Amino acid sequence: MARNQLATAAQLRALFESYTQSDSSRFLSVATQIAAHAARAGDEVLADELRKLVEEAKRRDALRSVSASSIIPMARPTGDLAGLVAATYPKTRLSDMVLTKPVLGRLKRVVREYRNSERLEMRGLHPRRKLLLVGPPGCGKSMTAAAISGELGRPLLQVQLHALIAKFMGETAAKLHLVFQAMEKAPGVYLFDEFDALGAHRGADNDVGEARRILNSFLIFLEQDTSRSIIIAATNVPDMLDRALFRRFDDVITYQHPAGTMIESLMRNRLAGFDTSTIHWDKVLGAGAGLSHGELVRACEDAAKDAVLSGKERILTSVLIKALRARLGHKNNNKK
Repeated sequence: MARNQLATAAQLRALFESYTQSDSSRFLSVATQIAAHAARAGDEVLADELRKLVEEAKRRDALRSVSASSIIPMARPTGDLAGLVAATYPKTRLSDMVLTKPVLGRLKRVVREYRNSERLEMRGLHPRRKLLLVGPPGCGKSMTAAAISGELGRPLLQVQLHALIAKFMGETAAKLHLVFQAMEKAPGVYLFDEFDALGAHRGADNDVGEARRILNSFLIFLEQDTSRSIIIAATNVPDMLDRALFRRFDDVITYQHPAGTMIESLMRNRLAGFDTSTIHWDKVLGAGAGLSHGELVRACEDAAKDAVLSGKERILTSVLIKALRARLGHKNNNKK
């Protein structure tokens, strides 16, 4: 009985946390777990009622999404833009991320300035809108774009660089111009992921005239942009970027792999809804050292799946460490 009580307490805590963070996806996920817990405890009536409530909530969320997509012009990019921009509506929030205090503080400032842009502009000031995020793969750069999008209630529009550069070689500047025009007409969070493919420095050994023209065009468009969109460029290799780019962004934010208590916070957050009361975190932190944000999340998901498939709600230290070591082994194999 004590075990059931612990599991329910963890689930209720996760339920309230997701509610206060306006994270409906996590809220419904935890509610589904509580329904399953009730069924295992023999209360089929309560379990059935909870399942029906969850299904109804999902249906209403779907209707709201359809309604939102009908009023945001970039919900379904058409014509040339259809192959250049992918639109989504993230529910991610900054509270879902585990970041260092300096990085989190700078991101919160971006959100705060954007929300108060009119007050700033009345005094001749401009909110931060153009961000360059640098750091190793899997440290949360792309998730940051989703979180800012979720915080501001704006669509996330990811620029498809492979289509922009490869498919339209010779016409890239014109297509890039289309994207910047879209920023003016349809405000949102525009993400240029793996930005080094577009912004490699002009003195590179493999540089060609077309690449220089693309970069020069981007610099001009970025400098002239006066839209209400947020522009985010993300790269794993900042040394490859042309130095002129750094001067065009309002802020350059550097990310690192999580370490120490950041690993524990990240994993506790991802495993909310499961019983983690017996986990030896000192052992887990050692096993998770060196893994990226994304790798740690996937290891947590592997451990959670094992628990669900075994009919348990408690995450064991040994299972979590095994999942972390598997991710570390996969990472090392990829380096060979």
